[in-house]
Amino acid sequence: MKILRRSLLAAALLTPALSAFAAPLVMGFSQVGAESEWRTANTASVKAAAKEAGITLKFADAQQKQENQVKAIRSYIAQKVDVIAFSPVVESGWDTVLKEAKAAGIPVILTDRAVKVADPSLYVTFIGSDFVEEGRKAGKWVLERAAKAPGGALNIVELQGTVGSAPAIDRKKGFEEVIKANAKLQIIRSQSGEFTRAKGKEVMESFLKQRDKKIDILFAHNDDMAIGAIQAIEEAGLKPGQDIAIVSIDGVRGAFEAMKAGKLNVTVECNPLLGPQLMQLAKDIVAKKPVEKRITVTEGVYTADVAAKELPNRKY
Repeated sequence: MKILRRSLLAAALLTPALSAFAAPLVMGFSQVGAESEWRTANTASVKAAAKEAGITLKFADAQQKQENQVKAIRSYIAQKVDVIAFSPVVESGWDTVLKEAKAAGIPVILTDRAVKVADPSLYVTFIGSDFVEEGRKAGKWVLERAAKAPGGALNIVELQGTVGSAPAIDRKKGFEEVIKANAKLQIIRSQSGEFTRAKGKEVMESFLKQRDKKIDILFAHNDDMAIGAIQAIEEAGLKPGQDIAIVSIDGVRGAFEAMKAGKLNVTVECNPLLGPQLMQLAKDIVAKKPVEKRITVTEGVYTADVAAKELPNRKY
């Protein structure tokens, strides 16, 4: 009996020591790329939060290509990671690889961008922004500006994000939903600028060369494209923010600097600092705790008149 008690006591003393050496949670994370200030800040947040949370992060940059993300996810499945998180390049085409993850018993978290799949159980949760609402906020600002314009008629050009991506689809949808309240607001040109400054500049240059109609407003799906477009507008001998009013989405430092300089009128915030929430979600999911299917972050709208005051507070 004494020997049994000693064995039980020894086991009790060893248990905490053994748990202290338990392997850290391993997360496979596939990022879209590094196409913008927003994405760079998002990556930094994920990496820093993983380190802080003691989570081993296996990180892959997809360089804007879906096939690279599929390859990365399959690699994570083969490595038997504890959880997979990714920000999908586009909405569709994920059913097969996500079925493979589910079959392997690896939970999947969508970050920043959503997917369209036949079976929603292929991913556990989505964490990110409401892109439709961001588009609505941009549209509301345009409606307010039109109300002050002579005759209320304004011609809009649109720089869309990556074709087929959730933010491009949803921001366009939300924007158009709101501006249809004023029949005199017309989107006269719309083309993808791929969420990059270089492409935003290139597309805006082509818009400006088509002189059939005066451009009153530019709606850019992200700040980086807007900043590229600002350069094109200046090179065309016009004043961005004055000759052409500009509304964009993200709320990165570059946008606040442009607003402070009077070259951008408004930016709708899209918060990239999802890292800490993502790591807590991963821990909860692995621990079998219930989580919401969709977790949306709170965001604001910033106009040029508050840019100088707000700029020092921006963390991205």
